[in-house]
Amino acid sequence: MSDHEFTIVRVFAAPRELVFRAWLDPDQLAEWAGPQGFTTPHDSIVVEPRVGGRYDSLMVSEADGTTYPSAGTFREIVEPERLVFTWGDPTGDGSQDRASIITVTFDETGAAETTMTFHLLAPGPLNPEDGAEAGWGQSLDRLGARF
Repeated sequence: MSDHEFTIVRVFAAPRELVFRAWLDPDQLAEWAGPQGFTTPHDSIVVEPRVGGRYDSLMVSEADGTTYPSAGTFREIVEPERLVFTWGDPTGDGSQDRASIITVTFDETGAAETTMTFHLLAPGPLNPEDGAEAGWGQSLDRLGARF
């Protein structure tokens, strides 16, 4: 791995169809999207699950109410195997060239077990202080707690 990317692997006690759907259903996203100490209100989530479709969400700090918007575009959707989408702050320069690319794969590794691999490729070096890897890891822990 370089300083532009990271990978997180999680094993969930659920069929991959259920894990896959948790990424596209606003009701489920509201329950797990965001690290510890943050919420993502249901009314802030927009998901258009098709290639070229967008998603938007707004994480809110429980400590002080600070908001953190994110948005992107779906580049690939192969149900229930793979999602590829851009991810970034929509308040930035607006360039998709500055967005990270996230690839999530879902492998059925048992009768009711899914190995999910999350990979983020950033357009520039990741700053360890920005917390992206830790934040995504905590979000994925919250997702796992649902199954």
